[in-house]
Amino acid sequence: MLRGLSAAAGAACALGLGTLAYANRVELNRFTLRHAEVVVPGLAVQLRLLHISDIHYVPGQQKKHDWLQQLAAWEPDFVVNTGDNLSDPKAVPEVLSALGPLMDLPGCFVPGSNDYYAPQWKNPLKYFTGPSTLHPTASSLPTEDLFGGFDAAGWINLSNTHAATTVGGVELALSGVDDPHIERNEFSGWPETDPQLRIGVAHAPQLHVLETFTAAKADLVLAGHTHGGQVCLPSLTGTGRALVTNCDLPVRYAKGLHSRERPGGGHTHVHVSAGLGTSAKAPVRLFCPPEATLLTVRGS
Repeated sequence: MLRGLSAAAGAACALGLGTLAYANRVELNRFTLRHAEVVVPGLAVQLRLLHISDIHYVPGQQKKHDWLQQLAAWEPDFVVNTGDNLSDPKAVPEVLSALGPLMDLPGCFVPGSNDYYAPQWKNPLKYFTGPSTLHPTASSLPTEDLFGGFDAAGWINLSNTHAATTVGGVELALSGVDDPHIERNEFSGWPETDPQLRIGVAHAPQLHVLETFTAAKADLVLAGHTHGGQVCLPSLTGTGRALVTNCDLPVRYAKGLHSRERPGGGHTHVHVSAGLGTSAKAPVRLFCPPEATLLTVRGS
């Protein structure tokens, strides 16, 4: 009897260690480009948006660096970066190098908390009790160096502001917020133009932020932050079932597209990216590979 229990415990331990090794060594580098389609009634011209998020770069991540550089070959019309680019204070030069080919294209960005503050170790079980909070002794990251690189490339900083631009013959109205996860967000409205497409941008898809953009008649909202759940249960669809989102967004919306009904009719599409990395303090992903998404936005 004892021998059998010991064998079972050993097998369970081996399985756990094997799963952890897979989640750390294999899944973290199984980079995936997803494709999705968004239909916006009345849009006359098709537009391709590349959504990247949660890179959480650590120096020396060569596979991530090279994969990011290859994304420009898809020739998106516009790049949207929804924050959390860093996971180490020395990562800025490599992040800017990895994103260099994409920064030759038009784009915009908003900050995440890990563009301001270095990650701290957290008990993963606490994510089941509610969203994480900013550690009181978190050290600062070189935010100005990172954003200075984006600004120099011409990417639009949408931190609590709005902007108008024309891409691929489509007049865009953009509105973004600073990271809602650390309560820095403030919706500024839309540019005073007559756009063909309204896009809202945020790092954390907090429900009140999504409701604000929806009430303001955004056609599309892009966010990240959730890591798609990061450690998921297997599912028949192959995308994994999230257990947490690290915010008040329901787990069924932890990644991918969903839509929200606007007051007075119509819908706002929301895309939540599962992101390309993890905190340096929790380098595992399971049934949730790192991803970017190429969104084709077209008329009905």
